[in-house]
Amino acid sequence: MELNRQTAELALKEASESNPGAWTDHTRYVARACKNIALHCKTLSADQAYVYGLLHDIGRYAGVSSEKHLIDGYRYCMKRGWEKAAQICISHAFMIQDIDTSIGKFDVSEDDYLFMKEFVANAVYDDYDRLVQLCDALAMPTGFCLLEKRFVDVTIRYGFHPATISRWKKVIEIKEMFETQTGCSVYTLLPGVVENSFR
Repeated sequence: MELNRQTAELALKEASESNPGAWTDHTRYVARACKNIALHCKTLSADQAYVYGLLHDIGRYAGVSSEKHLIDGYRYCMKRGWEKAAQICISHAFMIQDIDTSIGKFDVSEDDYLFMKEFVANAVYDDYDRLVQLCDALAMPTGFCLLEKRFVDVTIRYGFHPATISRWKKVIEIKEMFETQTGCSVYTLLPGVVENSFR
């Protein structure tokens, strides 16, 4: 099945019907942020970036879970031949390529855990992986936001982890990398970011 905007939109629609929740609104904002930033990057396709953002949490179709949604999304996309989207289903949670930096619970089998550990360590990230990692931290279900608001939101829900500050630093580093590429603050590319951050 060809991966394009239409198939990705349909996949998200079906996933949201399978497991309704705020995650779908968050996902749509992640996708829009990916597209808006990619439009200003010479080496990225805005359409591809949008699709990868739209599918990064597609594993949530299987129900409420923690890190299981990563492997569920990977398998969902691989089944359809969407290899890069499959990688991003896992890589978006690991801006640092070390399974021990996960902030969630590994509600998966031992075999799946070992697969993910090796996958994360050996994946070759490109700017699409990094863009989704960044945009995942720029989007709440209610709209775009400052990184710090999302950092606090996630920490309240998941707790403080030994890798939390290192993860924050890595996301800030990725933000600065994209700001070098775009020649502007990424926040200027996210309509409503001020209003949503301070509501």
